[in-house]
Amino acid sequence: METYTLTVNGQAKEVTVDPGTPLLWALREDLKMTGTKYGCGISACGACTVHLGGIATRSCVVPVSLVGDRPIVTIEGIGQDPVGRAVQNAWVLKDVVQCGYCQSGQIMSAVALLKRTPKPTDTNIEESMGGNICRCGTYVRIREAIKSAAQQLT
Repeated sequence: METYTLTVNGQAKEVTVDPGTPLLWALREDLKMTGTKYGCGISACGACTVHLGGIATRSCVVPVSLVGDRPIVTIEGIGQDPVGRAVQNAWVLKDVVQCGYCQSGQIMSAVALLKRTPKPTDTNIEESMGGNICRCGTYVRIREAIKSAAQQLT
């Protein structure tokens, strides 16, 4: 076990974990930040997406020991960012959520997309969001919400 200081949503947090512990479990179990979800454990579904150093990252496969000093932003903190706030508002306006399980990962990926591509095309959205699986099939509403957020930001 080792102690790591992680910067999560702008605050320094200490965790004492095995170096190979996935970031997801440090967030959920040690820091009690349960907004980031466990889906598959192999980086295939996107439910565990967080921003690590500004990049949308699957936290289920990143060991805490490799985080270093890169800041972490989770769904709990994404609303502090204007793009994150716009995406969250659009999600509500477009009534995206059905069961809701995948939505934190969907939102985190959507924010990363809009930061890279402020006016995304359908192709941009499909390519960027393709790794996020929604069992309820709300993909059309997700696309509409991303476009709505992009419009809010211009």
